[in-house]
Order: sequence, then C-alpha cells, then structure tokens
Amino acid sequence: MNTQEILNLAKQALAIEIAELENLKNRLDSEFVRAVEIINKSSGKLIVVGIGKSAHVGNKMVATLNSTGTPSQFLHASEAIHGDLGVIQKSDVVLCISNSGNSPEIVTLLPFLKEYSSALIGMTGNSKSRLAESADVILDTYVEKEACPIKLAPTSSTTLQMALGDALAVCLMELNGFKENDFAKFHPGGSLGKNLTAKVEQFLSPQKPQVSENSSVRDIIISVSGSKHGITVVTDHDEIIGVITDGDLRRMLMSDQDFSKLTAKDIMSKNPKSIDKRMLAKEAMQILKDKNIGQLIVTEENKYFGIIDIHRLLDEGIN
Repeated sequence: MNTQEILNLAKQALAIEIAELENLKNRLDSEFVRAVEIINKSSGKLIVVGIGKSAHVGNKMVATLNSTGTPSQFLHASEAIHGDLGVIQKSDVVLCISNSGNSPEIVTLLPFLKEYSSALIGMTGNSKSRLAESADVILDTYVEKEACPIKLAPTSSTTLQMALGDALAVCLMELNGFKENDFAKFHPGGSLGKNLTAKVEQFLSPQKPQVSENSSVRDIIISVSGSKHGITVVTDHDEIIGVITDGDLRRMLMSDQDFSKLTAKDIMSKNPKSIDKRMLAKEAMQILKDKNIGQLIVTEENKYFGIIDIHRLLDEGIN
C-alpha cells in the first residue's frame, strides 16, 4: 500500500466510527436516563462485568468512573463463575457489557448477576440477546458495521461502548456535584492534581539567600553567587526590605560609583513580588509568568520564608 492508500483506509475507519457514534447519539433515550438514575441512587458500588474486548473497555470505564466520583469495580466474567461473584453485594448495581449479548460466560452469569445485585444494566449491540432479555435496563450499542476491513474485529462496537461509558460518567459527575477539588483528591500524583492542590511550600528551593540592608558589596556578591537562582533577599530580622539580583549587580558594576561605600540598601529593588507559602503553586506560576521573572519570594506571616523558582514549577508540571 502506498501513502495515500494508507491514509484513505485510516480516514475510512474513522468515518465509519464517527457515523456510528452519531447514530448512537441520535438514539439515546429514556433507557439511558434510567441507567444513570439507578446508578446514582444506588447505595452500593457499580460492578462492571465483561469478557474479551468488552473487558478491556470495562476496565477503562471503571477507571474513569472511580476518578470522577462513582465507586466502581471491574469483574471479569470468566473469573466471576469461578468464585469472584462474591464481590457483588445486594446494594450494588451491575453493568454487564457484551456486544453479542450471548457470550457463553455471560449467559451463565446472568441469573446470578440479577439475583446478587439491586439492578442489572445490559450494554449490548443485540436487543434480542439473552443479556437484553435479562437486563432491567438496556443500553443499545448496536453498530451497522465494524470499522475493520473484514468487518469482524471489534472496532466501532468497542468505540461505542467506551463513549457510552464516558457519557454515563459525565452525567453522574453532574448529578453528584463533582467539582475540580473533588477530582484533585483522586489525582494527587499527576500534574492535574498538583495544579489543583499543590501549595507553594512544597516546591521551595533548598537555598535561602539573604543579606542585611547594611551588607557590603562583597557580602552581596557572595550571597548571590552562592545561590543558583542569582538572587538574594535584603531583610531586617526576616522582614523583607528588598531584593538584589545578579542583574542589579551588573548594572552597579557598570556605573561610576565607589563600590567600597555601597551597601545593600543602595543597590536593592524595593517592594519585590512575593507569595505566601500556603497559596497554590499555580498562583505562584501565574505571577512569575505575568511579571516575566524567574524567582518569587515566599513568605510566612509576611516574613521571609524562602525562594520558589519557575524552573522547579515547570519540572513538576505546574502551569
């Protein structure tokens, strides 16, 4: 196949799946609403059951639901019939995914899924299947054709399952009043969680350069040079008076002044930008970007506490 033929085949596959998604959107009805309401009103968790490709979809669905406030657990159909059915409690709702709705493992499980749970929701592409007959609610994922060239490999069908699972999660999020801060609680390690919850004090530089207002030029140079940030803070008993950067030092050296008589208060810039250590790190990043500076002074109860550097924040995924 040449380049154009490969691109045409890919576009054709996508076009088929897009068309099937449009069909799914247009036939969403009260059954979907019932499924959302049943899950939302349940006092238990949502158990998602599947086998084969539907099992992979089910695992992703559970991950999305858990991270958006709907407690869920995946149950593999083949494991369920060998002891794992014990995970289902009477307060739980079961969502069983099967494109054909007639997989032997699924059919074997159906009586137990109904008996052990408070409700059985079937997600299937076959409205006349055993799963559809047994389910309290049916989520129709019928496709006219799969996107693969031989029209057999699960492609369009799994895309619809995945998308419908996302639609369930989105609706349940809204019903549960799930907000950004809730999302952050379940994502503390990623950049999403850090941007929503991480505080300035978590990213402080290990260095805390400072001089007094009467410090000599020699002392200032030593302090600035000893800091990898090229900055030192002028303080009076930890009260911030000003800041001196390596740029301030260069400008001083290019002047005609007598360096031997200069002190920190003669060189410093007054009213430097600062942020309290308890503020969000993303707020510090915003100040650094807005002011086009590389470092920000961190305070605790308006006293000098440390330095936060833009490169550290960028490395940690704060934006």
